Amino acid sequence: MRQQSRPPGPRGEPVFGNSRQYARDPFAFLSACESAYGDVVEVELGPLETYIVTNPADVERVLVGDHGKYRKPAFQDDALGRLLGDGLLLSEGERWRRQRDLANPAFDMSRLSRIAEAMTRHAAEAVGEWSAGQRLDLESEMARLTVRIIADAMLGVDLGEARVRTIQENLEPLGARFEPDPVRFVTPDWLPTRENRAYEAAVERLEEVVADVVAERRGTEGSDADDPPMDLLSILLRAQERGEQTDEQLRDEVVTMLLAGHDTTALTLTYAFYLLSRHPEAERRVHGELDAVLDGPPTFADARELTYLDRVLQETMRLYPPVYVTFREPRVDVKLGGYRIPEGSAIMLPQWAVHRSPRWWAEPERFDPDRWTRERRADRPRFAHFPFGGGPRGCIGKQFSLLEAKLVLAVVGREYRLEYDRDDPIDLRGSLTMHPEDGLPMRVRER
Repeated sequence: MRQQSRPPGPRGEPVFGNSRQYARDPFAFLSACESAYGDVVEVELGPLETYIVTNPADVERVLVGDHGKYRKPAFQDDALGRLLGDGLLLSEGERWRRQRDLANPAFDMSRLSRIAEAMTRHAAEAVGEWSAGQRLDLESEMARLTVRIIADAMLGVDLGEARVRTIQENLEPLGARFEPDPVRFVTPDWLPTRENRAYEAAVERLEEVVADVVAERRGTEGSDADDPPMDLLSILLRAQERGEQTDEQLRDEVVTMLLAGHDTTALTLTYAFYLLSRHPEAERRVHGELDAVLDGPPTFADARELTYLDRVLQETMRLYPPVYVTFREPRVDVKLGGYRIPEGSAIMLPQWAVHRSPRWWAEPERFDPDRWTRERRADRPRFAHFPFGGGPRGCIGKQFSLLEAKLVLAVVGREYRLEYDRDDPIDLRGSLTMHPEDGLPMRVRER
């Protein structure tokens, strides 16, 4: 019977399986598998049995309905574990629940309303350095801005130019370590390859920045104050005073927040400006909405009124989800799409392929922010779109990221429009997140 058969999938090569196909173009590979084989696809990407799951109902089952049957995959415990440790992104069980409960107040909506002004200020300072006609690498500019915002809002520090530069200089070797590579699938992390040495050196330099930040904040967390600061690092330092956090836990959470907290928002902004530059009518509508809503620098209240801008962001994350694939590992044998998926295998939930599937989206390659009106989204499967994951392990910073992106777009859009400065569409590079292959050159134009 079908329940006892293996899922279909592409034929692999000896030794490498499908890993070279995936490494050449992970985005085309994921879409081709979804199109050719449907809901559950078996692929060979290394020693683990691997299954691509593309039906929104099954995605929802994994992330929400049966989330207790799944964990973050053990294969991420090596290089990724060295980078992020046991922070919120990778921790499991009681430790994850305890850390999530500690972190929640830092992301409470009432707190976000108070830090919106700081987001706008950082954005205005960055844009104040631009001039009409200037050529920017927008990806780098957005990363520089969002790392300053996350450090201020969640770590309570001004990183300064030198520390921001150190972080940016080491993002490349960190990201390169997670780009698809068929040789790496069979290469132990402990081998002293040139890439592994560069990765280890980048982690050590990042840890130096983190140690500096923690030392700077220690003693300023206000454990006895009537109104103590509620940035994440202050919360963690107060917990450490109570004996609830080790130095290692502090390191893991700060590294996780610093990297995961800025990268996805920077990429969302990068792709949003790119899409607006390629779609002048949508850009005009954004500028018209900004002119109608804003009386001055954008505020938290203004962000709630920028409804078309919100649709632009949702459509951006559909077409260019910064996290383009999510992994889970079954704790027990499970059944998805009528197939038995064994305990300990790797499950890939590909945002890229699901977000662009014609099974769930009309004209899926077309940029159409109005597909996010209430009427048009009513009959769409809930998990046909999951840029922030979902369920209990969904991104804790979702609302923070969306608010930040809207405010940055508004600050820029009040003064400038950005013009893509190449003839060819962007090429994409897969790592932990999805990046433009060679940055994103944009020309600053006055409105």
